[in-house]
Amino acid sequence: MPVLEAAFRVLNPATGEVQAEYAEATAAEVDEAVVAARRAFAGWGPAAGPTTAERRAAVLRTAAGLLLERKEQLAGLATEEMGKLLSEAIAEVELCAEIFGYYAEHGPGFLADEPLDHPGAVLQRRPLGVLLGIMPWNYPYYQIARFAAPNLMLGNTLLIKPAPACPRSALALEELLLDAGLPAGAYRTVLAGVEQTAALVSDPRIQGVSLTGSERAGVAVGALAGAGLKKSVLELGGSDAFIVLDTEDLDAVMDLAAAARMENAGQACTSPKRFVVAAALYEDFVAGLAARLADYVPGDPLDPATKLAPMSSNGAARTLIAQVNAAVAAGATLHRGGTLTGTAFVAPALLTDVRPGTRAYREELFGPVAVVYRAEDEDDAVRLANDSPYGLGASVFTADAGRADRIAERLEVGMVSVNRLAPSSAALPFGGVKNSGVGRELGPLGMDEFVNRKLVVR
Repeated sequence: MPVLEAAFRVLNPATGEVQAEYAEATAAEVDEAVVAARRAFAGWGPAAGPTTAERRAAVLRTAAGLLLERKEQLAGLATEEMGKLLSEAIAEVELCAEIFGYYAEHGPGFLADEPLDHPGAVLQRRPLGVLLGIMPWNYPYYQIARFAAPNLMLGNTLLIKPAPACPRSALALEELLLDAGLPAGAYRTVLAGVEQTAALVSDPRIQGVSLTGSERAGVAVGALAGAGLKKSVLELGGSDAFIVLDTEDLDAVMDLAAAARMENAGQACTSPKRFVVAAALYEDFVAGLAARLADYVPGDPLDPATKLAPMSSNGAARTLIAQVNAAVAAGATLHRGGTLTGTAFVAPALLTDVRPGTRAYREELFGPVAVVYRAEDEDDAVRLANDSPYGLGASVFTADAGRADRIAERLEVGMVSVNRLAPSSAALPFGGVKNSGVGRELGPLGMDEFVNRKLVVR
């Protein structure tokens, strides 16, 4: 296919081939989508009658089933769009089915009136109206599902602006939801450009906006939403610490560390990026992790034997390698990897001796790069873990339960896991603090963001 000028382009990072191109929506098309979403809200939200929640749950339940039926097809689109392993893409679609099923089952209960400590007073949870979701490319279905499922259950109607690299997966998900029984206009994929997206955030007909993306984008969207006095949820990435204080099985911990860092080619906000290791274990951990990373050879994401997919694009790969080279120039030690092969394939890198004040110390390394730090004691481990502008999640490994509780209490993050990685579950709230953003998704809290908490006193 010839390369044309297009705002939304599917460029297979494994082959460098253009798979599909889509033109940016016109101003008239964007406006029509907003009008249709507002119109659909009247029949999807609370004005539709007392059985609305049950009817919405039925649509979500059907959507969960269709996701499982179509998981191979949907996964193939994601692999072509951003290069993830086909097995990882299938698992992502299965997780989305879990999310839709979770809110279908629990959503009506979350919406039940909450009695208050006052005669005749109840708190009701009601939808706000039309919401805008601005989505990234690294999990093209999961990121949408965790925004869409709770808010559709709540009764909001949605406009989805996908990443420029992922239009086909977004459009396929829209088709699936319509097939599940969602009313026309209640969910619309809008292939909007940067200026159009900014205009949508500021549009008074839009009642709230959710963004998963960079800090820069979060600052811009948050400012526009604030200027319009509307709610925003911002998930802006992370540089999670993986803290190893003591363990009875270092080999198992290192296996987990390598697998977690290489998942999705290292392009996950909750992936452990900084490994903070007790001095007594440090040398063995560095050597063991380097050996394990050598087993992750980049290859064809459609091949079941491949352990590491390409990064999302050649540009993303080159940016990551520039970060690694800058770290080495500033005094860091590169133990392995950090080279580009093919279109977007990066050999896994391992850095130590990364110094405070350098780019690699402060920035998120969004790709297959692990950085290991030596911690002299428990306090030093906490200091290193917290010395980051990000505060999404962290993992603590220790055989001492009391020690684990002390560390977890002191970590400046939104999520902590002990002797394991954070599980991916529809039932668990997701979100962080500091530059990792504001707000929560999933679990009961996922239906408590874009909601009118209405007091009724009878």
